[in-house]
Amino acid sequence: MNILIRGAQILNPADGGDGRDGDIAVEDGVIRAVGAAPPGFEAHQIIEAAGLVAAPGFVDLAVSLREPGLEYKGTVFSETRAAAAAGVTTLCCTPCTRPAVDSPATVELIEQRAAAANFCRVLIVGALSRGLAGEELSEMSALQDAGCVALGNDLNPFADLRVLRRAMEYAAGLEMPLFLHACDGALAAGGCAHEGAVATRLGLAGIPASAEIAALGQCLALAEDTGARVHFCRLSCARSVELLADARARGLPVSADVAAHQLFLSEHDISDFNPDCRVMPPLRGEEDRAALREGLRGGVIDAVCSDHQPHDINAKLAPFPSTEPGVSALETLLPLVLGLAADGFGMAGALALITSRPGALLPGNAGQLREGAAADICLFNPAAQWRATPETLHSSGKNTPFLGATLTGRVHRTLYQGRVVHEPE
Repeated sequence: MNILIRGAQILNPADGGDGRDGDIAVEDGVIRAVGAAPPGFEAHQIIEAAGLVAAPGFVDLAVSLREPGLEYKGTVFSETRAAAAAGVTTLCCTPCTRPAVDSPATVELIEQRAAAANFCRVLIVGALSRGLAGEELSEMSALQDAGCVALGNDLNPFADLRVLRRAMEYAAGLEMPLFLHACDGALAAGGCAHEGAVATRLGLAGIPASAEIAALGQCLALAEDTGARVHFCRLSCARSVELLADARARGLPVSADVAAHQLFLSEHDISDFNPDCRVMPPLRGEEDRAALREGLRGGVIDAVCSDHQPHDINAKLAPFPSTEPGVSALETLLPLVLGLAADGFGMAGALALITSRPGALLPGNAGQLREGAAADICLFNPAAQWRATPETLHSSGKNTPFLGATLTGRVHRTLYQGRVVHEPE
């Protein structure tokens, strides 16, 4: 189908600048022209986009689809549907399913479910160890052959650094990137909040910043030894930004992301024991939040992700230390990133954090809005206000600290491979 998007503010963050008004011509799933329709182009559908921003479809490096095994929290269909509603056209799904994504059969199942839903491109991060137990290496080569774009161990630490070192050596030989969480399991054991004044006042067991910092230092040393390409997931500490900056300055092939909620919330938001603010890594101090923003601004941290983890209602009903960590975060990603635009990043700079910058870390050149690219496009109204409620969220998970909040920035339409996969209801 030929589609003409007419009169939008066209913004391709990879080019910089604040964009220009114009049209986008889509033909057979590909962007044929940007700025004005080419001569002779006949549109089967015209989308009037005056007052809307046309940006590349968003790229999210961390989405838990829950299926297989945790369908009571979400399914591939429900969560990719939520991704489309959030403007996300490419996502990396995490390996923390049941069973874990440690076999080609599980990879194939997710691929089949994603293809059947067909709301967005699903790239699979396979398990680095069997069952994510951190004891035996998974069939890394087989997972790569099955289509995994990276390997990781989610939040599960390796009990023995020798096993992690062997994993890095093997991954380097395969030229397979690793998605690693920097967390020392012994230092973090039993904790549920950032170790600091707030946790002490509330009587909560703390997770010190050193749990991340020490593990990050070890992983950087192993990456330097082995030559493995490592992407660090969900940094949360100021000192981590400094360590990563030093490693990058020395030429190590490392990158990193941060969850959007870490840029807007802090340890003070757990003061009323709000279970939706229980996350891993925990919400840190104000100085950490400021350092994370500066890390993004300076290019030390590459991208912002949602770290989407939908939960069933029972997962958040227990006392705070016993609740399951995680936020249903896909549909609040755009409003939060637009909040960065108002904090000196600018519209193009902020959107780059969820388009071209994460896209550069993945195969396929996702996050580009240019002639010849796949027609993955998000049309959004940057000024539209909406209220996050269970009814307005498409995800099966309603566990967000922003529930009930009025947010600014609303996705109007999402195109994936030239098809409209989300439109106003």
